[in-house]
Amino acid sequence: MTTAQDIPTEPPGRIAAFFEPRIGGFPRTFWVLWAGTLLNRLGTMVEPFLGLYLTTVRGLSLAQAGAVMALLGAGSLAGQFVGGVLADRIGRRATLTAATVGTGAAMLALGHARGLPALAASALALGLLLDMYRPASQAMVADLISPADRPRAFGLLFWAVNLGWAVAMVLGGTLARQGFLWLFWIDALTCAAFGVLVWRAVPETRAAPGRSGSGRGGYLRALRDRVMVAYVAVTLLYTFVLMQGMTTLPLAMREDGLGPQAYGLAIAANGVLIVIVQPLVNAWLSRRDHSRVLVAGFVLVGVGYGLTAFASSVPAYTATILVWTCGEIVAAAVLQAVVADLAPDDLRGRYSGLFGTAWAGGFLLAPLGGTQLLGLGGPSLLWTTCLALALAAAAGQLALAPAIRHRHFSSK
Repeated sequence: MTTAQDIPTEPPGRIAAFFEPRIGGFPRTFWVLWAGTLLNRLGTMVEPFLGLYLTTVRGLSLAQAGAVMALLGAGSLAGQFVGGVLADRIGRRATLTAATVGTGAAMLALGHARGLPALAASALALGLLLDMYRPASQAMVADLISPADRPRAFGLLFWAVNLGWAVAMVLGGTLARQGFLWLFWIDALTCAAFGVLVWRAVPETRAAPGRSGSGRGGYLRALRDRVMVAYVAVTLLYTFVLMQGMTTLPLAMREDGLGPQAYGLAIAANGVLIVIVQPLVNAWLSRRDHSRVLVAGFVLVGVGYGLTAFASSVPAYTATILVWTCGEIVAAAVLQAVVADLAPDDLRGRYSGLFGTAWAGGFLLAPLGGTQLLGLGGPSLLWTTCLALALAAAAGQLALAPAIRHRHFSSK
């Protein structure tokens, strides 16, 4: 007779053994930051639909919409610099809170703006505040987490961003049919909630002045770091390509008769794949040579966008999105960890701000360049150019590999 003791049971600790190398060992403060990031991204509905909003609801031409989105990118570029300085001077907590609460107010101003001048001014203000929190958030992770565990930590934040993204894209595409103003209000509320959560539950992580340097020299010291500057340039090429999914992709899909809901469903595949795959591969990728990981990611992103030239239906667009998403997953495993390795302790905010200019610059140039390419030669020219730029970024990263590898081992 079989007794309860004879029934095979799951060996104790197997589940813990699976999760420990992926999410274990991080302090409570990190998880509060992670939760706030997830909350913030659950409301990210305006940016990917901004081009459609400006051309349909506000009646702007393709060129005018591209200019307004470029102003958003220009503000973001300045916001990264300002955020880096503030994170090092007044602290991570105060910078993050002020930026996110301010973003909520600016989001509502843009949603209620009428006429090209008001839309342009609101977009510039929103851009300035929108990414100002990022240097503080990234410096906070570098403050809290050891170099060996930083790739995992940044990977978990990337996963939270895309978990929220997957939900936001489906809801955003549906809500856009009911009225775009819903998107602005939801985005504004989640931004403000992120700031309030950090202010109430996250202590300051910046080292006291004198303990980790004075920050003397500021951005001039960062700009004299040739490895860092070259890394930012390579990342800018990559970001220009990656940002086409949030700027010109919905416009290209519209030329095939596919509206905002179709775009929302297709781009949601990006977040869904990241949510499923990234936690499984992030720990493994973080242990590989960082530059080789980045080269592989850049190439995959380029191939995915290159294949978009042949897409004309929702399933086809979704398939190409899945290809470049695989590249995004690979690159994201180590992108920010390289910056943390390169940055001196007293300039973490500024190095993160300088790195952020690659993303802000990509968002600035993506609508300008993307809409011009789309207008001049149609989708074929746009997506072929994206393939070429991604391959150029991969070649640049390969050239930087020895210097980055040296700095990585020196930081341990």
